[in-house]
This record gives sequence, structure tokens and C-alpha cells, in this order.
Amino acid sequence: MRLAFCGNDNASAYNISAGVLRNVCFVDALNLVPHVFLLFITFPILFIGWGSQSSKVQIHHNTWLHFPGHNLRWILTFTLLFVHVCEIAEGIVSDTQMNSRHLHLFLPAIMGFVAATVSIVYYHNIETSNFPKLLLALFLYWIMAFVTKTIKLVRYCQDGVPFSQLRFCITGIMVILYGLLMAVEINVIRVRRYVFFMNPQKVKPPEDLQDLGVRFLQPFVNLLSKATYWWMNTLIISAHKKPVDLKAIGKLPIAMRALTNYVRLKEAYEEQKKKVADQPNRIPSIWLAMYSAFGRPILLSSTFRYLADLLGFAGPLCISGIVQGFQNTTNNTNTTEKVKDPSNSYLSSEEFLRNVYVLAVLLFLALILQRTFLQASYYVTTETGINLRGALLAMIYNKILRLSTSNLSMGEMTLGQINNLVAIETNQLMWFLFLCPNLWAMPVQIIMGVILLYNLLGVSALVGAAVIVLLAPIQYFIATKLAEAQKSTLDYSTERLKKTNEILKGIKLLKLYAWEHIFCTSVEETRMKELTSLKTFALHTSLSIFMNAAIPIAAVLATFVTYAYTNVKPLQPAQAFASLSLFHILVTPLFLLSTVVRFAVKAIISVQKLNEFLLSDEIGDDSWRGGDSSVAYESCKKHTGLHTKAINRRQPLRYQLESYEQPTRKQTRPVEIDDTAIKVTNGYFSWGSGLATLSNINIRIPTGQMTMIVGQVGCGKSSLLLAILGEMQTLEGKVHWSNVNETEPSFEASRSRNRYSVAYAAQKPWLLNATVEENIIFGSPFNKQRYKAVTDACSLQPDIDLLPFGDQTEIGERGINLSGGQRQRICVARALYQNTNIVFLDDPFSALDIHLSDHLMQEGILKFLQEDKRTLVLVTHKLQYLPHADWIIAMKDGMVLREGTLKDIQNKDIELYEHWKTLMNRQDQELEKDMEADQTTLERKTLRRAMYPRESKSQLEDEDEEEEEEEDEDDNMSTVLRLRTKMPWKTCWRYLTSGGFFLLFLMIFSKLLKHSVIVAIDYSLATWTSMDNKNEVKNVDKSTDKTYHVAVFSILSGAGIVLCLITSLTVEWMGLTAAKNLHHNLLNKIILGPIRFFDTTPLGLILNRFSADTNIIDQHIPPTLESLSRSTLLCLSAIGMISYATPWFLVALVPLGVAFYFIQKYFRVASKDLQELDDSTQLPLLCHFSETAEGLTTIRAFRHEARFKQRMLELTDTNNIAYLFLSAANRWLEVRTDYLGACIVLTAAVTSITEGPTSGFVGLGLLYALTITNYLNWVVRNLADLEVQMGAVKKVHSFLNMESENYDGYLDPSQVPKDWPQEGEIKIENLCVRYENNLKPVLKHVKAYIKPGQKVGICGRTGSGKSSLSLAFFRMVDIFDGRIVIDGIDISKLPLHTLRSRLSIILQDPILFSGSIRFNLDPECKCTDDRLWEALEIAQLKNMVKSLPGGLDAMVTEGGENFSVGQRQLFCLARAFVRKSSILIMDEATASIDMATENILQKVVMTAFADRTVVTIAHRVSHILDANIVLVLSEGSLVECDTASNLLLKEDGLFTTLVKTHK
Repeated sequence: MRLAFCGNDNASAYNISAGVLRNVCFVDALNLVPHVFLLFITFPILFIGWGSQSSKVQIHHNTWLHFPGHNLRWILTFTLLFVHVCEIAEGIVSDTQMNSRHLHLFLPAIMGFVAATVSIVYYHNIETSNFPKLLLALFLYWIMAFVTKTIKLVRYCQDGVPFSQLRFCITGIMVILYGLLMAVEINVIRVRRYVFFMNPQKVKPPEDLQDLGVRFLQPFVNLLSKATYWWMNTLIISAHKKPVDLKAIGKLPIAMRALTNYVRLKEAYEEQKKKVADQPNRIPSIWLAMYSAFGRPILLSSTFRYLADLLGFAGPLCISGIVQGFQNTTNNTNTTEKVKDPSNSYLSSEEFLRNVYVLAVLLFLALILQRTFLQASYYVTTETGINLRGALLAMIYNKILRLSTSNLSMGEMTLGQINNLVAIETNQLMWFLFLCPNLWAMPVQIIMGVILLYNLLGVSALVGAAVIVLLAPIQYFIATKLAEAQKSTLDYSTERLKKTNEILKGIKLLKLYAWEHIFCTSVEETRMKELTSLKTFALHTSLSIFMNAAIPIAAVLATFVTYAYTNVKPLQPAQAFASLSLFHILVTPLFLLSTVVRFAVKAIISVQKLNEFLLSDEIGDDSWRGGDSSVAYESCKKHTGLHTKAINRRQPLRYQLESYEQPTRKQTRPVEIDDTAIKVTNGYFSWGSGLATLSNINIRIPTGQMTMIVGQVGCGKSSLLLAILGEMQTLEGKVHWSNVNETEPSFEASRSRNRYSVAYAAQKPWLLNATVEENIIFGSPFNKQRYKAVTDACSLQPDIDLLPFGDQTEIGERGINLSGGQRQRICVARALYQNTNIVFLDDPFSALDIHLSDHLMQEGILKFLQEDKRTLVLVTHKLQYLPHADWIIAMKDGMVLREGTLKDIQNKDIELYEHWKTLMNRQDQELEKDMEADQTTLERKTLRRAMYPRESKSQLEDEDEEEEEEEDEDDNMSTVLRLRTKMPWKTCWRYLTSGGFFLLFLMIFSKLLKHSVIVAIDYSLATWTSMDNKNEVKNVDKSTDKTYHVAVFSILSGAGIVLCLITSLTVEWMGLTAAKNLHHNLLNKIILGPIRFFDTTPLGLILNRFSADTNIIDQHIPPTLESLSRSTLLCLSAIGMISYATPWFLVALVPLGVAFYFIQKYFRVASKDLQELDDSTQLPLLCHFSETAEGLTTIRAFRHEARFKQRMLELTDTNNIAYLFLSAANRWLEVRTDYLGACIVLTAAVTSITEGPTSGFVGLGLLYALTITNYLNWVVRNLADLEVQMGAVKKVHSFLNMESENYDGYLDPSQVPKDWPQEGEIKIENLCVRYENNLKPVLKHVKAYIKPGQKVGICGRTGSGKSSLSLAFFRMVDIFDGRIVIDGIDISKLPLHTLRSRLSIILQDPILFSGSIRFNLDPECKCTDDRLWEALEIAQLKNMVKSLPGGLDAMVTEGGENFSVGQRQLFCLARAFVRKSSILIMDEATASIDMATENILQKVVMTAFADRTVVTIAHRVSHILDANIVLVLSEGSLVECDTASNLLLKEDGLFTTLVKTHK
């Protein structure tokens, strides 16, 4: 058959007698001209211009901008493309009805399609290079196309073609589209003036794009890239080569930064405040404020959502059409079709839509559009949610900075509440926003669905709908129960963590006393409770999953059975499968509705809490001390774009000035200064209760001098400082700050010192989570000399030297925990370092020992501050410093008792002076005692002990990487990449098997069975409906057949519902068992681990396994696993079903499968990194909030609010950008998997139409293809989640491979005498000890003999092996040579438990556990009360314990915080006494206690332990001078061994030197 443009079956095709334009074929040919013209012009430009350019240089995105009408142009072009597709389809369908090929019917349309595509590519290139002159070509094209189409339309009108004909409609729409595109083009010329105008308008790209740090391009790319997230490709592909870090994701665009959104929300909220200002009982509405600030994007998102939902119904309708059409064609194959007259080859719309292939293509396009709109809706809500969260966080933070202190201290607003607001309430609101569009989209979706079902099936559809609606409230009920179960689980796990934490802190003691199992069982008990509530949680989860799967089955069953018995006509495949598909659509909104309602309720509560917080009391506006710090914040409001620069620009200038002016400052200070810095007149101050805490205060604080405030505990000294700082409520009176520097040249004065900021060190030290250096300089410029002077004055240098990274070590919550004294000294150093005129120190000596206090007084206060002539106010209890004071304020009961110099008081108030004198004497006596108990060395020792295991901490951190290291020796890229993309299958297998093989088998079996049954249900439906059709043709008796089919269908459905329940239960049950076993093994492994493990592994790392990782294993892995297995099996069964119906589908599946593999591979890697970034950026933000709330007074005293706000905004933005990228990556994935799903639907439709066996199977194939689109992205998302969550299992497993201590001895416990060791005779024979077999020995060939009942002293310099010897008695260290024999038994042969339970030890750090006093003395509950009282009496604690409520059952708080250190040590002594052992070892037991307690200890040892062998390891030699025998160790060897008196005779002996140097 020859091809001809106008067809060769019509003679009149080339006849132009009626005029050229009356010839159809000519008009069609004319339509080709503009398209060809465009292709001719644009191809050279595209290939020459951009081809060469882009190959040389990547056009950077800083030239991107959008021409006017950008989005409109893209939408019009897409519409144009769609209409072209319709035109092509219409042409081809018309052409099939002709005798010969008529190319003119579809060729111009194909060319038009190509031209439209080229036009948009061309436009995009012009736009990105900002070269608008080239748009003229497009302008000409739109004009020509418009003209030619109009000619065609006019010709149709003249011919009287009716409007119902499809071709007429298409042409009309085309004319409108070309006209609109022409208008868009004219508008660009009008605005940009690039041609026909003298002065073209210069336009710069958006500010964000000029800033190369912005990598989030969603707002700036073109519409297609926005819809498909094409711009994310670079990030996701690069994640493969190197991990995504904060640098890779850059900064947030200005419009999304927290500051921008804060200003928006704040203005809206202020508006609301104004509205209710005159009505006192109404409160401003946050809802309305949120709506006015963020309403537009929510409406946009809802619009997208509606469009997507309506397009969603195209699926069922197309299925019904395709199946119907397929049925008709198979039934009508024998009827012949008539050939149409070529001149009248018009199709009506109905005929066109009856074509099966047309429907398949329409279904494909509808799916693509629906998914695009849905993802767009999700994206817009996510972005708005993130913006809202940023704004709320900034609002909360600003409020925190202005909260009145009384609110915090009186407990109206606890830190916990503030942390909840930040961590929970803002997130609740954000999540509510994400789900918001569902609230109004779902009802519409449900109503539409029910209407369509009613149309398809009549009344019986309502039965099914009723089943769904009735079962929905159960879902809601389950959801609320779930929330309750989660809460109780949380409470138990908190308790379990507390216990675990205690065990880990006191692990050394537990091991030495052989008590680990007692504490282990207590943790296990709590864990059992936690597991019980986890069981409820699991049960409800599985019920929820079951409902989700079972409701559609039940609804379908009810509907079809009703239909079968109420309708005469049999069920058609078209009806059956369309309604099945509708039921699938209906279930989702109903299931989600319960979630959305729950979130809505939560959001309402959150908003109430927020409102309460935002309306709570604020601190008074203290303009008298107003600096310009607030201006910094205001100024950056005006230039929203420049806010970061606005603040930073101010600082360097001030810094340069400060460093420059420093040397001259001293000389310019004139002598005649007003001598009062601060004056309080007639002051009455209260802590918000209305009762004056301080009354009748009239004081002055002299400039440049030291004022001391003294008085008893609780007389209002600290309150006075806070009152001056404006933290208390002023009832009456006034605080007057004199402008100290008025007399100086004003410029120099305002610059040289922060005049209004006060350097303040609070009583309770407050540190930032930052390095030591940052804590000290606190935002001031760094000046090396000054810094050194300050650290020396506070004697911080030795402490800094101990830290692993010196002063660059992180301290605070997330860093290293310092002791009280060290923290206090850092706070004092901060106050000294600041360049302020006034310094307030609130009891800086309270946690310091005497040496440090003196040093600080001399160097820091008298020398450093006084030389600088700074005004100092010092609150203290140490009266011996009074002589140094220039001015003294004595307080009593909230009033000022005396004010003046020491001389004045000596003359005027002799009584007070005498009282002070007696107190001073008493302090002096304590002083002499204190001179020996050097607390600082002890603190440093603790710090060193915490630090020394650094080298091995790193080895634990590397455990995660060790697998990588093995293959990574040659360091080639490919192995690294392979590891980053590899799923941790090994870990998954470990996890699955830890639940037991039986459960694993049960889970897999029930899952497979359930999915087979579900497939069988649909299969039986397909055979049933197809059978009915055949029977209808053959007129066979139907009733028996019907009963048979209904029975099969019902039985299968019932089985399916039961299996749904079983599978959901088995998964949760398996998850629980796995969690139980993993935790049990972990706990036992760790408790039995060697002591070295605890020395070398940071506590936080071990705790993390028990908190975060256990939580993931408990609650997150089971649902992920369930969801993953469900979606994977659904997809597989769907693919299997389609392939069964049409085997050709498998061919098309190969390329799709390859595409899917690569998408998931790339996505998983990027998603993992972004997830980690999101998690790791959240923590600093939460910490910053809680930190600020704790250190409010300090921040406000220093006037550092603006700096902290800036930091908060930075942290919020960092967290938001990570979250934004994470959600964009999810959208990237979903758009791609959805498009793949649409391709699957298209191939399934086309193959089944051409190859399908029966109409029922065609419907089945399509139904399954549609479900794939829903589940494909879940497969990948769950895979990615599971990969991240398996990390927790991996970490737990890394601990499970640890070596345990060897608990079994050669002897059976029964062979050891009951009362061993009776005598207490110890033989040490050639003892060699090391900590681990790869380390050097710490004791070498030690020989000694100790007779029963002897008192032995062991001494030596630090690190000589004293403590190692004490640990050797308990076999806590590796004895690799020699032996210790106690009462004739070699201890290495004994079971560990027996050995340790028969000896006693008192450790250096007194450790008490939370529980009763009885529990602390005797956890095994073996002793009588008399025995315990006797022990307490010996330790001289009896009276104190008697006075406590409950006596022996009085509670000890965590760590024994409610007793002093001395009392705790005495409790440890009593504990050792309770255990009647003939050997007691004291390991530097007196190091951390005061003299009085020490004397008690010594006395008890001499009397109560007279008949026992006591081995004392001395940290001061003076303690063992009266011992029967002294062992002197040096570098692990025993160098001297004799009585003390004999050893002292050796002049050059080590012992003599130790005694002389007072060590």
C-alpha cells in the first residue's frame, strides 16, 4: 500500500476548485509550516550556542532567573502537549477506519508535538543564560501557529462541523492555547523591554542564587524540575561518591530561614493581640496568626490535593471502560465494520473514548498527573510545616530570654515544660500541618467514592461502604490505646535506664562485692514490666495493621455477596474490578482519618500550651541598664536578606577598637569619678509571690572597689545580686546605675568596655556545651595574654592539661563531665575574662578547697581585678577574706544589717565584729585540717581516670567501620561505594534469628500464605465474573453455579481475614522476642565484662546501647519489617498475577526492573546520610534551648541575648535544611517510583488488551498494576529505614562479641570451706599482673607474706601499682604469673563469685545506690537489723540514721546525693563491716573526706577490725606510720618491705623520701 499525504483512495483529495482554503488536506499541510519553521530556527541555536557553551563551562545557577509568566508558560505548554497527544490519537483512530493511510490526519499533530517540546527546551535554555533577545523566534512561532489553526477552525465552522465532533473541539482548544502563549510572550517583551524599546531592563537573579552557599534550589528551578525534583539528582548521585555532609546541603534560602518566618508569624500574632487588647478575658489566637502567616501555601497544597484525589478516580473508571471495551470487542469479533467516507472522517468524543488503547494511554497520563499533584501537595505542606516550626522555635526562644526568673524558680514553668514545648509541641504542630490537607480532602474523596460505587453496583455498594464506615471508629479507638501504651512503655524504659545507669556507674563496686546479679535481676524486673506494656503496644499495632488489611476484604465480600443475591443480572467483570479498585481507594482515607483526628486533637492541646507559655510573665523592662544589644536584633529585621551580615558586621569593628584601645584605657581614667557604681534606694523586692524577700534595702556599691556581701545561709545575699540585675520583681524603690564613664571622652568610653553588661558568676555553675575556651571567652574577642592570666588566676591550667584536647575539649552535657569545683572555676574565669566594669561573683569559693580559694583571691581578685580598677561585688562565707574588702555589706533575714568598711564595723558594731572573729577562728582550725585533705588533686585524679582510657574509646567507635577496613586496605573507591550501597543482610539475619527459628518460620509461612489467599480471592472473582459472561452467552442454569462461586469467594475471604490477623500478630511477636533476647544478652554480657572494658569505654556509649538502640529494636524495627514484607509481597504477587494473565508483560518488566534497582540503590545511600544529618542537627538545637533556660540570669547579666538568638537561628536553620532535604529526597524517590508504576500500568494495560485471555483477567491485571504504584515507593522507603535501624542491632551485636570474665574456678563452690578465709593469712608469691594480655605488666614478681590479723600499709608514688595490687586480690586483673594464696587456697582456683563474696573492700569513691539504707548495706538481705545497727554504730552513723524518717528504710537518692561525701564514706565502712570477712582492703579510702571523718575511720579500723587483716593503700604516707608492716612499691616492683620505724632509719630509702615530701 503506497503512502500518500492525503491518502490515495479519494480522487477529490487534491481538488482546489472550491478555493485553496476549502481543501481539508491543504489546510492540514499549511499547519505543518510553523512547526517546521521553529525547528529550522531553533536547532542551530540550541546545538551551536548551548552545545559548545555547556561542554566548556557548566552554566552556574547564579544566572538563573524566571522571565515573567514562567509558570503559566510551562502549564500552557504542558496542556498543549496533552492536546497534541489527543490530536495524534484522534488522527490515528480515524485513520484506522480508512481504506488507505491518510498521513494528513496525524502527521501535522506529531510535528506540532515535537515543536512544542522544542519550544519549551529552547525557552528553558534562554532563561538559564538570561539572553531574552532570542525569544523573538518563539514569538514568531506562536503568531504563525495561531494564524494557521484559526484558518482551520474557520474552515470547520464554514463546513458546519458540529461541536460534538472531537476534531473541532481540539482545534478550538489549540487556537485558545496558542493565543494565550502569544500573550505570555508579549508580556515578557512588555516587562523586560528586550526589543522594540530603547532601554532594556536589567534584571539580577534572586539574591539566594548569587550566594553560592545555597544548595536548595526547589524555589528557583523551572516547573518541570520542581515537579520531578530533577535538581536533586546531583546531590543523590554524589552521595554515592562521598557522604552527604552539612557543606553539601548548604544554607537555607532566605524565604525559609527561621528569622524571616519569625517576623511573619510575630507580626500576625501581634495583630491578634491588638484585636483582643480591649477584651480582657479573650486570649489572642495562635491559630489565626498561623493562618494569616502561612495560610496561602496550605490552600495551594489543598488545591493540589483535591486535583490528585479527583484524578485518582480515573483509575477505576478507566479499568471499567477497558474491561467493558475488551468484552465488547471479544463478543463482537464476528460483526464486520463499515468503512467510513474519507471526506467525513470525524469521530465523536464518545466513540473516541470507547477505544481501549486510548483509555490505556489516558489512564497512564492521569496516573502521572495524579502522582505529580500528590507529591507537590506533600512538598508544599512539608515546606510550610518546616517554616512554621522555625517561626515557632524563634518565638519560644525570644520568650525564654524574657521569662521572669520567678516563673522559672517558682516552678510555674519548669525546664521540662520548656524542653517539651521545643521538642514535642512544635513538632506536633508541624505534623498537624503535614496532615492538614487530608482533613478537608478526605471527606470529598469518601463521598465521591461512594457515589461512584453506587453508580456501578446500586444499593449493594452501600452495604460495603457501611462496613467500612462502621469499622472506622474501631481504628480510632485502637489508635488512642496505642498512644497510651506508648506512654507507659516510656515510663518503664526511663526507670530501666536509671537503674542501668546506676549499675554502670558503680560497676567496680558491684564486681568487687559480687553483687552484679542482684542488680541485674532488678533491671530485668523493670524490663519485664516494660515488655508487658510493649506487648500491649504490639497487640494494638498488629490489630491496627489487621484492620487495615481486613476491612477492604470484608467490605468487598459483603458487597459482592449482596449483589449476587439481590440483582438479576450477573456481576460483570467491569463492575467487579472497578468497584474493587474503588474500595482500595476508599480504605486509605478512612484509615488515615483516625490518625489525622488524633493529630488534630494533639495540635489543639499543643496550641493551648504554647499560648499559656507566650502569655506568661515577662521580666521587667530595665531601660536604666539598656545597652544597645537589642538594636542588633532590630536592625536585622529591616534587611531580612542581610540579617546574618548585619550582626556580624558590627562585631569586628568593636573588637578592633577594643584591642586597639586597651593599653590607653588606664591613663585616660580621671581621678574625680562619681564613686558609686550602683545605688539601691528604699528597695523592696520579691520573687513574684508579692511577699518581699528583700525589704528596706539602701546600699551603695563603690566604683572600682571590692564590696563583700556576707551573712548566714539563706539571708538573701544571692537575691540581692539578682535584684540589682533586675531579675526580681521590684515592689518599690529604685536601683540606680551610675554612668561610670560619663566624664571620659564618650567615644572611647562606649567602645572600651561593655558599659552595661555585668560579668556575673552564679552560685550554681553554668556551662555551655562548648569547648573550655569558648566557655571562658564567652563571645568576647580572644586575647592570648588576658586568657593566660585568667586561667592561671583560677588555676585551671593543670585541669586543662589533663583534658584530651586541652582547652579545645567539649564540656557540658554532650562533652566531658567536670567536677563541681572545676565547673565553678571555669565560671569565675569567664567573669574575670569579660571586659566589663562591674563583676558580680556569687560565692565563688563554695566548691573550692582552701589552696585554690587563696590562689583565686590573691591572683584573680586582688591582683587581676583590682589592677584593672573594676568594681567587684563578692558574696562569700569565707570571713577570713574580710580584711581585703573595701566595703562590706552584712545581711540578715533579707535586710541589710550593716554597711561600711571593716574599720567602721569594728568601731560601731562590736558584737558583730566579735561574732565574726569567733567564726574566723573556727574556720582557721578547719583550715589546718583542710590543708591536708587536698580536694583539687582528687578532682584531677577523677578527671584523669575519666580521661586515661581515651585510646580505647576510639577503638570502640571504629567497630562500625571495621568491616569496611578489612576490604579497604588498598583504599580504592569502588569498595567504599559497594559498602555504602550494600544492605546489611548479615545483621538482618542476626536480628531475625534472635527471635528464634520457630517464630521466624511461622512469620514467613503465614505471610506467604496470606498473600496467596489474597491473590486467590481476586482470582476467584475473575473466574466467577468471566464465567457468568460465558454462561450468559450459552444460557446455562446459573443458580447452582452462583452458589458455588459465592461459597468459594466467602471461604477464601474469611481465610484471608483470619490470616491477616495471624501474620500481623506473628511479626509483632517475633519482634518482641527478638527485642527481649537482645536486651537480655546485652545486659548479661556487659555485667560480666572485665573491668578494663568499663575503664576504656565511655559510659555514654554503653548507655546509648540501652537507650536509643534498644528503643529502636523495641519499637521501630517490627513495624518497618512488617511494612516492608507486606509491600514487597504485594508488589511481587501483583507482578506474578499480571505475568500470569499476560506473559508478554515480563518482557517489558526487565527495563523497568533495572530502573527501579538503580533508583532504590541511589536513594538508600542519600537517605541514610540525610537521616543522620537530621538526627545529629536536632540535638544541638534542643541542647541550646535547655542551656539557655538554665543560664538565663547569666546571659541577661552579660547582655548576650542577641548573640544567643543568632546562634539559635543558625541551629534551627541547620536542622531545618537537613529536614527539608530529607523530605525532598523522599519526594524525589516517590515521583520516580510513581512514574515507574504508571509505566507498569501502561504496559500491563497494552499487553493485556492485545494478549488477554478473558475480560476478567484483564481487569485483574489492571487492578494489580494499580496497587503496585501505591506500594513501590514503600518498598524503597522501608528498605532505607530498615538499613538505618539495623545499625542499632549491629551496635548491640558489637558488644555481644566481647570477652567475659572467667567466672568458673577449678574448685566447686561446695569444696570451699563455709568460713574461708578464717585466719586472714596472705602469701603473695612472685606475683605478675597486667590489665590485658596485650599490655605491659603493672606488677612484676612481687613477693610478700602477711600474717593473720596484721595491719599492712602499701604506699608508693602515683602509678606504682598500689591499686593494681588491691585489684589482684579480687582477680579483677589478669594474673599471668605467680599466685596469691589466702588461708592455704590459691585464689586463681576459686570461682570468682565465691572469692569476691568472701573479701571486703572500701573504695576511694564512696558509691551509694538509690534505694533504702538497708538495701545499700546489705543488698542480699542476709543480715538481721541488729547487725546493721551495730555496723552503723561502729561507723558513728547510728544517730543520724535514727533521725531520718523510716530509719533503715529511709531512702537514698541517686548517687547518695542527700548525704555528704564524708557520710557516704562512712556508709561504705559500715557496708564492709556488715560483711564479716577476715580480710579488709582499703583503697585510698580517706582521699576524698574531711579530717573528722578520717579520724573516725582510723579509729574504727583499729578497734572494730582489730582481729582482721587490714590492707591499707595510702594516698598520704602519714596514715600508715603505725602499721605492722609497710610495703613500698615503685614502678610495679616491691622495693622495700618492713615496719615503718625500720624503714625510716634508711636515710636514702624511698619510704623516707615519701614521708619527707609529705606524699
